[in-house]
Amino acid sequence: MSLWNERAAAAREMLANVRRIEGSEGVTREALAKIGEALTGLAVRTELFPLEQFPVRADGGIYRISEDPDHRFALYASAGLEGKLVPPHNHTTWACIAGVHGQEHNVRYARVADGRNDPEFVTLEREGERTIVKGNCIEYLPDDFHTIQVPEGGAPALHLHLYGLSLEHLPDRVTVDQQSGRAQRFMARPKILTPLIAVQEVKTTLAGESELGFFDVREEGEFNEGHPLFATPLPLSKLELRVRALVPGPDVRIVLMDSGEEGQTGRANRAAARLSQCGYNNLAVMDGGLKAWREAGYEVFGGVNVPSKAFGEVVEHACDTPRIEAAELKKLVDEGTDLVILDSRPMDEFRNMSIPGGIDCPGAELVYRVKDLAPKPETLVVVNCAGRTRSIIGAQSLINAGLPNKVMALKNGTMGWHLAGLKVARGRHDTYRGQSQAAAGWAREAAARVAQKAGVRTIPMSALRQLEQEAAASGGTVFRFDVRDPVEYSRGHLAGFRHAPGGQLVQATDQYVGVRNATIVLHDNDGVRATMTAHWLTQMGWPKVLVLKHRPLTDEIETGHERRAVPDLGRVPVASIAASDLKPLVEAGEAVVVDLDTSIRYRDGHIPGAFFAVRANLARTVPEMLAQVPQAKQIVVVSPDGVLARLAAADLIESGVTSLPVVALEGGMRAWRDARLPLEKGQTRMADPPTDVWYRPYDRSEGVEDAMNQYLTWEVDLVAQVQRDGDARFNVLKM
Repeated sequence: MSLWNERAAAAREMLANVRRIEGSEGVTREALAKIGEALTGLAVRTELFPLEQFPVRADGGIYRISEDPDHRFALYASAGLEGKLVPPHNHTTWACIAGVHGQEHNVRYARVADGRNDPEFVTLEREGERTIVKGNCIEYLPDDFHTIQVPEGGAPALHLHLYGLSLEHLPDRVTVDQQSGRAQRFMARPKILTPLIAVQEVKTTLAGESELGFFDVREEGEFNEGHPLFATPLPLSKLELRVRALVPGPDVRIVLMDSGEEGQTGRANRAAARLSQCGYNNLAVMDGGLKAWREAGYEVFGGVNVPSKAFGEVVEHACDTPRIEAAELKKLVDEGTDLVILDSRPMDEFRNMSIPGGIDCPGAELVYRVKDLAPKPETLVVVNCAGRTRSIIGAQSLINAGLPNKVMALKNGTMGWHLAGLKVARGRHDTYRGQSQAAAGWAREAAARVAQKAGVRTIPMSALRQLEQEAAASGGTVFRFDVRDPVEYSRGHLAGFRHAPGGQLVQATDQYVGVRNATIVLHDNDGVRATMTAHWLTQMGWPKVLVLKHRPLTDEIETGHERRAVPDLGRVPVASIAASDLKPLVEAGEAVVVDLDTSIRYRDGHIPGAFFAVRANLARTVPEMLAQVPQAKQIVVVSPDGVLARLAAADLIESGVTSLPVVALEGGMRAWRDARLPLEKGQTRMADPPTDVWYRPYDRSEGVEDAMNQYLTWEVDLVAQVQRDGDARFNVLKM
């Protein structure tokens, strides 16, 4: 077990004991003495608290180790250099302090009646003092006052501070001037930091076998400009919307990174605070972020979904996957050759741009459906996507499955077709229809052969339950995915299984799985699509990929689309406004409308007068927007369905950056559009630059061909860069 996991487990055990003590004995001197003993038992394990992970820097030195989602039982490591002096203050909750490194001298005071009854003045009486070192502790009731001093000439001090409520939720604390007796609010918004981890340790961990969530919390457009290979995008702006899917368990070790030029209180530390509110406590910030990663000489990758796309290129090299140029395919089509073009992307991408005559058949469906789409063995099967990855993986899936037909990948997909000067189709819906018994039988036999060759393991439901129990006990992670198409999933799926169409799970694994080395369990109706997906994930280096063999009982089935929990959604009450009520305010210029949709969708249509903004920057940009709309009477936050708007509105209310009412548009932009209310197009009012998302070549309004060429070259060059990086564990099978 790593030091990080050992510390998190030890803290969990100690806090469970503290909850029991407080729950049974309340808050008394005697109960706090027992809590202090439990805290001391953790603090004496000094090896769990190395000073390099809790440094004292200009930004301060209070590090959050654990905090309950309701902000109870908050555990911190307080670091201080010699000479640190904190004047008398109270807590308004109980507190315990135990020594880890160095000395922290505490003087306890009691508040005494002075006859003035003036809340601005406090009279204190000294009660005792104690120097806290390794092996001892001091406890305080809510009304106690104390001072803290790190003695001159001593070593840096690190002590554990445990509170009955988090420091950020103690607004009534006061500090007292000992000479005048005047009291004033004390650290109403303390600067809480996150333990640091060096880039070298992150690199070593990525090469190992332990579970790790490694997240880049910058916006997706910034991520696209450069990131470590196995960093997963988790923008701070959308953190609550995505984190439960990417990290289903609260005990996983998580490392967060940002640009590294934002300081200890930058976006990575802000993300850690938000994750703590969501119940995650095994957290670290990569010291120096991307800047330190570059300076260490490690590889930095541009693009998105890089591990998956790099794997596709490796597969083509290793298997010499047959490919066909766009011009050659067009010639065969014009000559009436017996062929079928299968587009391996989801329907929304197919509708946007496809090869004329193509049929939509997403990746995991290829082996499952191909015998109905190309029943004759002499039919040429061509697989395409937008670029390269899904063309290669799709074609190679059919080859690995033993399809007797000649199979080829369309080189460079629809981009290659466009760059060859050929016309793409738009708005088409051609797709598969059902499945014949013959096609189903062939697919099952093919998948069985693939499973045997690739070593794909199947497990019964009882084994899955055991895996989940073991993971819960050890802090491990089990991902459960239904890999069928969206319609089948919606009609009925095993409860607790997320939807991840197999082709997309391989193409964009980091959008579904946020914990490296986690266990992945796949399910479908007959094992074909799960097996084909599993055999690719195994080759990508995922060490524990299993196929669940289980026919669901009626009471095990859920229907409808995937339901995703959004933690912390209701932390602050947020009022809403209907689209019909917002319209007159917009027309009168009395509302600042803040649009948090992507800059692409904002460009394509937004509420007239709305500003485009990124949630993570609202504390800075909202005052700038208000300066441009001086007559505004309220702020209206807008997002696609209203969920992100509620989170952002809560941020603004808590931040206090504006005294105006802050509300969310009820139903989001969907409601505005459904009401057929006016739209404005273009990037008209950009409070932030459009770095929130990656602009695909065909998302651009100009320079499309240059962007396509650059993208295709980038994909091809990934093979050499992955080899230089050294962390990938790709193992392509020759089948």
